[in-house]
Amino acid sequence: MDSQQTPHSEDPRFHTELDGTRITVLGTAHVSQVSADTVSELLRSGDYDAVAVELCPSRHNAIVRPDDLSRMNLFQVLRQGKVPMVTASLALGAYQQRLAEQFGIEPGAEMRAAINEARDAHLPVLLIDREVGTTLKRCYRNVPWWRRMNLFGGLMASVMSREQVTEAEIERLKSGDMLESTFTQFAEESRALYEPLIQERDHYMAARLRQEAANKDYRHILAVVGAGHLAGIREALQEQGGEPPAQVVERLDQEPPPARWPKLIPWLIVALILTGFAIGFSRNPDLGWQLVTDWVLINGGLAGLGAIIASAHPVTVVTAALAAPLTSLNPTIGVGFVAAAMETWLRKPTVGDFSRLRRDTARLRGWWQNRVSRVLLVFILTTLGSAIGTYAAGFRIAERLLGS
Repeated sequence: MDSQQTPHSEDPRFHTELDGTRITVLGTAHVSQVSADTVSELLRSGDYDAVAVELCPSRHNAIVRPDDLSRMNLFQVLRQGKVPMVTASLALGAYQQRLAEQFGIEPGAEMRAAINEARDAHLPVLLIDREVGTTLKRCYRNVPWWRRMNLFGGLMASVMSREQVTEAEIERLKSGDMLESTFTQFAEESRALYEPLIQERDHYMAARLRQEAANKDYRHILAVVGAGHLAGIREALQEQGGEPPAQVVERLDQEPPPARWPKLIPWLIVALILTGFAIGFSRNPDLGWQLVTDWVLINGGLAGLGAIIASAHPVTVVTAALAAPLTSLNPTIGVGFVAAAMETWLRKPTVGDFSRLRRDTARLRGWWQNRVSRVLLVFILTTLGSAIGTYAAGFRIAERLLGS
């Protein structure tokens, strides 16, 4: 590999030749106008016949078709269990908007410049990054189950905070990207996060470049990536050796199978609760009904409280309170789905709500004001309330049985 790097410049890069195709990998700063200008200048030079960008199809689509979010099928999102993914995506967008407001910059401007210049010059745009949903799922599955709530909570807290973005966060964005900067504090402490978030993507992008070079469709490719990926991609190109690039891509695109035992926990809890009811009624009908009352009030009450915090419609609050004690005994359906579906039916989101979604969720208050994001909050907070209620009621039932 012929390597040339300029570490002290604003745009470090290296060159390599793969299967007769010359590739220039340019390291950019995601919050630097200088990097965007450099990308434009290089593509206008006429030296390249293709540009590869550190984007996956969904992130590319968000840039070229930002209005697609307005066509989101909310019921489908609820039914397919995509609420956490959509919420995380909106939260990341809120963080990006906060950066734009505070510093007058737009993270990813160099990617937009690459796409726009390629379009003007009729050059193909090659998407070489792994799908963001796959990366997030591999991060989630790679983290021990007891740290997952902390991970999601940390994400929401960091992107919804109204505190000023620090210089340290800006420096991270200069060498990484939106995903990395948001999860940096976790990735630095956890190898389980570093691998899927950074290392695997380095190998994925290297393999994608090898794939494009093997097609022999291009003479010279300009690859635009965050400067923080530069060294990793170069090392990956050397390490992958004879492994077919398609095999590398397929391996890194796979979602690790979820562990089976966590799926058994809800059924075990149901069995324990029903056993508790049976024991209570066998001892004394009054005790049995007392246990049932505790279950309904605690589980339903906390689910209803979650709906109240989400500013749900009063009927949705009542629905959540009534449904939670039943859905908690049937792991095939969750109270979050029932409550969110009711809220969607009662307060149907308008086209305007969808079109304003990204802008509204850039403000903490906007999450409650926009009908779409409020449905997501209803789903999350009623689910959380019912989950807490299940354990609290379970301990209360055990306490009564042991004390009787």
